[in-house]
Parts: sequence; C-alpha cells; structure tokens
Amino acid sequence: MSNIDTLIKRSGVHDDWRQILAESLLTLEPDYLASLLQDDTWLPGIDRLLAAFQRDRTGVRYLLIGESPYPRRESANGIAFYDAAVGSLWSEQGLSKAVNRATSLRNIVKTALVAEGHLQKDSAGKITQESIARLDKRGLILTLAELFQNLERAGFLMLNATPVLHPERKPVNEARYWLQFLEHLLALIAQNSSRHITLLLWGKIAKLVEAMPASGNYDKIVCEHPYNISFIDNPGMLRLFADLQILKKPALFA
Repeated sequence: MSNIDTLIKRSGVHDDWRQILAESLLTLEPDYLASLLQDDTWLPGIDRLLAAFQRDRTGVRYLLIGESPYPRRESANGIAFYDAAVGSLWSEQGLSKAVNRATSLRNIVKTALVAEGHLQKDSAGKITQESIARLDKRGLILTLAELFQNLERAGFLMLNATPVLHPERKPVNEARYWLQFLEHLLALIAQNSSRHITLLLWGKIAKLVEAMPASGNYDKIVCEHPYNISFIDNPGMLRLFADLQILKKPALFA
C-alpha cells in the first residue's frame, strides 16, 4: 500500500473523495509524506489528518477553509473550527464555560443566535450571558457535536489550509508543503461537482485562497475572522446563518 493510500485509509475518507484526494496528495513531497507516517508528534495525527473528508461529496454546498489545527491534542480533530474538547453549548449562566472562552466559537454561536432571531443585541450593542441564559432552548441543539452535524447536513466541508501542526515547525513553514495540494484540490472539486460550491473565507486565509486561480471557479463569502467581534454584525454571515438555521434541532428543519 502506498503512503497516499495509507493516509486516505487511516483517516476514514469517504469513497466519494478517494480519487480526488489521491491526485491532490501527489503534489506533496514524497519525503514529507513519508515523515508524517513515521512521526506521531504532530496534530491532529495520522488518523484525523483527512477527517474533513469523511462526509460524502455530492452533498457539499459550502467549503469552509480554516488555517491550521488547534494546538491541543484533545481539541484538534481534523475538522476546521471544531474544538473536540468542547461538549455542551449552554450552561445556567448562558454559554458554557468552554464556549465562552473560545472566542471564535463564541462569536459564531452569537451570530447564529442573532441571525435565527433567537436574540437581539441590548441597548449597549451586546449579547450578554444573562440574555442567553434566559433564552428558551427547548428547540435548540445542545452540544458542539450537534452543531457540526447540522453544518454537515447543511452541506459544509470544513478543512484547514494547513492540516498539520508540527511542534518543531512554524505554521507558516508547514503551510508551504500544502499550498499546491490546496490549489489542486480546489480545482478538482470544482471540476467534479454537479452543483456550484461557495467558498467561505474568514480572515487572513482569504488572501491566500483568492490568489489561487482555482478559486475563480467558486462563489465566495469573504469576511473577517470570527475571532473579531464585528463578525457578529457581518451581513453576509447573518444572511447565511439565517438561511441555514444551524442552531435548531434537526427535527425542526423545514
């Protein structure tokens, strides 16, 4: 079995993606590819490297590209923006402590709360813990896992532009190994998709992806990184989240 086949198999890649990923992984330096299989110090690890591609390909409508894995083994799971260490979304105080401490995740949830009409900002322009605590959550999902299940159901594919975080290399250096992979992947996805896919580009990653000729095959929603509080007011994200209703329990989808 080749190193590429091993990577695809170990990550549990869906059959829909096997050929596209095999072709894209050919752009990686063979020695680098081999080093990933021999080293267990990097994140998210060999069994989660391509975890974003465990979903089917035909249902993909949105391609959300993050930067790199979380720098904690319990958090990094190969899916962009998904902190695997976070369980419940809510607490008696409002957002759970884990969500409230994760700035980007906190702002994503607050944006969805506003977009779906569950809450409005107060007179000071804030969404407070108190207002979230008072919210009737009986029709809402309860965990981060459910949130990402809803995102997948809505057609999201969520991958990092640099899917490896290595303790001995800076992310900017690691990224150089993966630039050709990402551009080749974007080109192949566009060529092999029966529907038009929208790229969601948050923050600095937008400049990287927009510079790639393959990105011209996609619609794009470009905005600030959700780490910024202004993300909650971004018109494009408010429209998207209002349409997708990602906080509602699946049984309540129309």
